[in-house]
Amino acid sequence: MSKLSLDRILQSQGFGTRKYCRALIEDGDVAVNGEIVDNYKLTVDTDGLVLTVFDDEWTYREHVYVALYKPANFECSRKPSHHPGVLTLLPEQFAWRDVQPVGRLDHDTTGLLLMSDDGPFIHAQSSPKRHVPKVYQATTAEPVTPELVEQLLAGVQLHDEPAPLRAVSCVQRGENGIEIVLEQGKYHQVKRMLAAAGNHCNALHRSAIGGLTLESLGLKEGEWCFLEQAQLDLLAPAQG
Repeated sequence: MSKLSLDRILQSQGFGTRKYCRALIEDGDVAVNGEIVDNYKLTVDTDGLVLTVFDDEWTYREHVYVALYKPANFECSRKPSHHPGVLTLLPEQFAWRDVQPVGRLDHDTTGLLLMSDDGPFIHAQSSPKRHVPKVYQATTAEPVTPELVEQLLAGVQLHDEPAPLRAVSCVQRGENGIEIVLEQGKYHQVKRMLAAAGNHCNALHRSAIGGLTLESLGLKEGEWCFLEQAQLDLLAPAQG
């Protein structure tokens, strides 16, 4: 439990500068647990705090943990170059509080993307040492063969890797579809592994990270949701 002045609370939640947050409060645009407050110096308990700003309710969160169903043609960058950034799919408050993607999906890759403003969480989830399995569905240019599946399971050599990279599991899904589970999280890994095995990736989708799946979240393309502790617990590394 902690207590902070109301202007600091609004600033921490991404509503703008301290000066702007003070103006919002003094103009009567902020309610605390349903009651309008116009004194920005008021000290408020953040535990269970619900703010109403411009008639929109916001529950106070020290950090935010977000799952996004990333569509194609969005870049996982705060400074995108050729396509809109994924932050444009989230409320503008998230940009103010420095929410960032956890790892990256290529602009043409769809699926589950984690985002947060918790630096240690981002670092931990991005670390290749964690061995968190990630599930991908790839559409291939050439038909999938048993030999391709065997190669991906046995390991393929990429030119900038000291040792072959192996899929944790690999299952054919239709004539030109393959489901690949990886733990390493190398740059463009699925696409490069398929190329090294003699095929080509035409489309790529990430459906799960650890035990957290897009299906369980019920998100449609372009939608997002907050992750609660039980869902964060599903992001644990693989066992054994």
